[in-house]
Formats: sequence, C-alpha cells, structure tokens
Amino acid sequence: MRCAAALAIVSLLPGLCLAGNKLTLQEKIELTRGLMAEYAKATVALPRSREALSFDAATGADHSQWDRIGRENGAATRKGQTVQITKVSIDADRIVLQLNGGYNGGRKWYRDMTISGGTAPDPTPTPIGDDVPDDAPYGTTVALLFHKPLESLKTADVKKLLAPILDFDLHSVTEIYAENLPPAMQAAINAKKATVGMNREQVILALGQPAHKERSVKDGVELEDWVYGEAPGKFTFVTFKGDKAIAVKEEYAGLGTQVN
Repeated sequence: MRCAAALAIVSLLPGLCLAGNKLTLQEKIELTRGLMAEYAKATVALPRSREALSFDAATGADHSQWDRIGRENGAATRKGQTVQITKVSIDADRIVLQLNGGYNGGRKWYRDMTISGGTAPDPTPTPIGDDVPDDAPYGTTVALLFHKPLESLKTADVKKLLAPILDFDLHSVTEIYAENLPPAMQAAINAKKATVGMNREQVILALGQPAHKERSVKDGVELEDWVYGEAPGKFTFVTFKGDKAIAVKEEYAGLGTQVN
C-alpha cells in the first residue's frame, strides 16, 4: 500500500511543480503552512479589489493605482487594522494572498439594508445586518510578484517583502496554539517530526499538509495514511485512527528501508 502511495506521489509531481517553478513541493508546503491563517497589521490602507492588488517584490506597491482602486471600490482596511490570510496560492512567479476572505469576505454588502413591509403591531422596517463589528475590515487580495520563477523562498522572506504594507510582528495562530501544548509535543513540532498520539492539527503543525492521503480498513477499523515526501528520498507515513496518529514510519522510496 505504501509503495503504491509513493508511486502515486511521483505521478502527481509534474502537476504540482509548475513549468518554470523552481520551488520544491516541500518548499511550497512550508510556505503555505507558514502563511495560511496568519494575522498581520495593515501599515497602509488597503483597497478592496476584485483582481489581486499587484505588489512588486522589487519596487513595492503602485500606490497611485491602489488609490484609484480605492476610490472605485472603497477601502478594505484602514492603516492599523488587523487582517488574516484566508487563502494562499503559489504560482510560477507569484504568491497570491487572500485577506479576510477576499473581495466577497469581511463585512457584507447587505449589512445596512432593511426589510420593509413589517406586519402589525410592529410595521417598523427590520435591519438585516450581520454579526461582524462595524469597524471590522473588508476583504481583498494581494499578489506578490517576482517576474521570475520562484526559488528557495521561505515564509520569513515573504513576510519581510510585504513589510511595507503588512506587519507580521505578531504572535501567529500556530505559535499561540503550540505554546499551550505539552513540552514534548512542542519539541516534536519544532523539530518537524510527527509522533504517535498527535491529532491531525498537530501533525499539520509539524509536517504541513500531506502530499497524499489514502484510506483503508483493517480488521473492521477505518484507517487513514497521510504521506509526506518527494522521490527520490525519504517518505513519512502517518497512520490515523479517528483523529489520533497511531503509527509513524519513515522509509526511502523504493528501497523499503525504514528510518528509526
């Protein structure tokens, strides 16, 4: 089963590694894991935009263009407001970050509308509203443009490049969560190792999203294998029963050698 899973990953690699993109699959996983759900403080006003706002890795934002978009669509967030990355897309020459759900996220367009035609004894129009605070930011999207194939890029590099518009100098969601785990669990996550007893969220903190998942039934028990790795090289197999990891094995693809 594991050999078949390894072969499946190999067959998927051409589709995962886009033409001209020099980032490895593991680097893409690490970038996505490091950016997804992170909070940042806007250091400038960000306009709402259906199309991703262009932010050049070398020259920064075209603020005259951003101002024009802001006059047309309004502001997504004011300077100093906190936003959250809700989607990460990695293309051949750019990283696209959706903030607060993108153009259709954040506060809703109908929040200030009312329903007329109330019935007696209270014919007063009823406001629709929503549960989002009045000062909550809207959503938007930012595209970090490199104009060349991405190569050897880390999460810290991306955050540094975006510093003129987004300040990530906050405790991340993952840091806050990890700080409340037992010391042994924290050590495993910091060492990027999955261990028996971890739940799915903790395995993702340690290893990121798996490249492949495979379900099976053994003795009437449903199991799920998460597979990490890239051929040629080491593969990590994490087997879940329910939400708990019950086995973690590391092997080299095609060699059948288990790593202790």
